[in-house]
Amino acid sequence: MIGSAAGGIDGGQWQMPMPYLISEGIITLNNQKVPMYVLAQLNTQGNGIAISGANKGKGLHLKIADPDYIKAFAANNGRKFKAAYTFPHANQDLWIRYWFAANGINPDSDIELLAVPPAETVAGMRNGTMDAFSTGDPWPFRIVSDDIGFMATLTAQMWPYHPEEYLAVRADWVDKHPNATKALLKAVMEAQQWCDDKANRSELIQICSRREYFNVPGNILTPPYEGTYTMGDGQPNFNDFNIGPLYWRDPNGNSISYPYKSHDLWFLTENLRWGFNADKLKDFDNIKQMIGRVNRSDLWQEAAKELGVPAAEIPTTDSRGVETFFDGIKFDPDNPQAYLDSLKIKVKS
Repeated sequence: MIGSAAGGIDGGQWQMPMPYLISEGIITLNNQKVPMYVLAQLNTQGNGIAISGANKGKGLHLKIADPDYIKAFAANNGRKFKAAYTFPHANQDLWIRYWFAANGINPDSDIELLAVPPAETVAGMRNGTMDAFSTGDPWPFRIVSDDIGFMATLTAQMWPYHPEEYLAVRADWVDKHPNATKALLKAVMEAQQWCDDKANRSELIQICSRREYFNVPGNILTPPYEGTYTMGDGQPNFNDFNIGPLYWRDPNGNSISYPYKSHDLWFLTENLRWGFNADKLKDFDNIKQMIGRVNRSDLWQEAAKELGVPAAEIPTTDSRGVETFFDGIKFDPDNPQAYLDSLKIKVKS
């Protein structure tokens, strides 16, 4: 959404925890604080970790067969194993860090990890200078179909029905336009319900393939939107609608659209884990205060009720409960310190 205040941006689609980094002036021009409100989660899943074809046959899958292959990469190849993501300290950075660390590989010392635009990364994977890329649909399908590489894992395997993109808007705009904010939220909710209807996926694909969106042929978007993923490198493929991106409710009956504060806490805990923005993210008391200021799940609830969403589909708690990751680690939002303590590879405990 383009506006006229605070640098011209009223709000938009964000990876988490970008709304918090903007609110705290961490990623803004001249570190100006621009308070934001998180209003809704937009989707779940739809990401994966791609590996270049040069690394086929090395067991670089969800659970890495031989972590020493990556740790000894520099000794054997003259450079460290090189991996990339699209934006620092947010979703795709955190997904690939979690995957490496869960497999006993320190992303800050054992590999070279950097932020690179998707097109440059794909080019690097094609010419052999980039080894891994934390990426979102439709890139996984394109990487495999163009024989550039294979998928090590989908984020849906790492953390089923994990939070992904969010709607966040400048706090002063929301405060000034409460009715418009709820109208916007209701429109987003209706769109999410429409997107999750299988009967609409074909039309959704055609809309998203347009130049103003993905600008790719519809056949590139069709497989991920149908939950069909060719993994490559001898791995079983997926053909499950619920593995792909979902927008309104997951198969467990949990809301996808609702902005659970427990999820915001996980993203900020991961920033704490890796020592990001230590001057701002000092401790859990500080983080929970930030969440209280930024996350407006109350506005989501109000809008849902006005829209006529059934009461059973409106969460009554800001926690989705204990989350379990592929390596068996659990995140209890009531005790984030225990989660942090359980992690073997981290910067801060």
